[in-house]
Amino acid sequence: MVIAGGGRIRGRTTVPGDKSVSHRAAMLGALAQGETVIENFLAGQDCLSTLSCLRALGVTVEGPAGGVVRVAGVGTDGLREPEDVLDAGNSGTTMRLMLGVLAGQPFFSVLTGDGSLRNRPMARVTEPLSAMGASIMGRRGDSRAPLAVRGGRLTGRSFRTPTASAQVKSAILLAGLFADGVTAVTEPAPSRDHTERLLAAFGATVEQDGHRVAVPGRPVLRGRRVRVPGDLSSAAFMLVAAAILPGSDLTVEDVGLNPTRTGLLEVLAAMGADVTVSERGETCGEPVGGIRVRSGGLSGTVVGGDLIPRLIDEIPVLAVAAACARGTTVIRDAAELRVKESDRIAGVAGLLAAMGADVRTTGDGLVVNGGRPLSGTVVDARGDHRLAMAGAVAGLAARGETVIPDGDVIDVSFPGFAGLLASLREG
Repeated sequence: MVIAGGGRIRGRTTVPGDKSVSHRAAMLGALAQGETVIENFLAGQDCLSTLSCLRALGVTVEGPAGGVVRVAGVGTDGLREPEDVLDAGNSGTTMRLMLGVLAGQPFFSVLTGDGSLRNRPMARVTEPLSAMGASIMGRRGDSRAPLAVRGGRLTGRSFRTPTASAQVKSAILLAGLFADGVTAVTEPAPSRDHTERLLAAFGATVEQDGHRVAVPGRPVLRGRRVRVPGDLSSAAFMLVAAAILPGSDLTVEDVGLNPTRTGLLEVLAAMGADVTVSERGETCGEPVGGIRVRSGGLSGTVVGGDLIPRLIDEIPVLAVAAACARGTTVIRDAAELRVKESDRIAGVAGLLAAMGADVRTTGDGLVVNGGRPLSGTVVDARGDHRLAMAGAVAGLAARGETVIPDGDVIDVSFPGFAGLLASLREG
């Protein structure tokens, strides 16, 4: 991608389907009885990896065709032993959630991924699953893929996680579907709750009390129609562009407004952007509506604590907003970013510093002293889709041209990003 600086963002648009919901809808559709039809499914590489794993486990999956995926559910007892290694590609969601499903299967399977994913830590998932009764072996003390899983009869247990993580929580809850008794997870702060909402929509009993969520084992799930809302994490890049470019006025329609995901909107409003949210209904328990952002003079702020799980994927582009704001922005309690597709703390700091921003890293976040002019450069996205898109947004606010050599990595989560961005630019 080559991004020329300047101009503004205006218009009305939609964004591709939510990645988190697409993954989960496909998995639960496979474990349900009867057909599940998923509309607005995200046809990005991560979600395609999930479909590939399900097919290898004996599930008939049609699509995506025109954004529609049809899953012929086999029930919780109908998966079959795969004939080859399951490949999660670059998708941490696929690997962690599939580990939860595979832990309850009476067969042997091996799950791997690309070079980046094979180096991401999995102990936070493998340890509780092993405690429930699964046998999981892998590299570096069973904490790195490839991971060999011999599942079986699981026993429900209660877990208290040290860090709020939707992927860890979801893996445990999915394993709980195959367990005797009740499986519960208590987090220190709320993480995104798409799994809980979809479990309830498919017919499972979900018990929630504060930061604790529990599922009784052996439910009967029923296939259904799922309409995936637009992905707020994808919309975030367009919304931040509108917030930092003078004269911008952008509305993103039909986007998910799950309150466990809307932290970025609160931060942008606190920084001085004009943000209007209009909720217009829900689908499978997920609130959906429109978000309008108009540019404003942004000021620095402090982001941390319980807010972090609600905007963890948006921090790279939030750092871009911080670089364009007056004053200092401090982002803390975000050490989870060190173990994403790349070390996103180091990655976004390097990206912004190369463009002239005053930014430094801390052990668990960033300190950005905003207001310095940005200059176009060659962006090192480290093979990370969110860093690549953050670099593109920074390029809009920079003087000269910004080049992203591996811009195709964006297809992992946002196919068509470059074309949509170009269609919304004026001037």
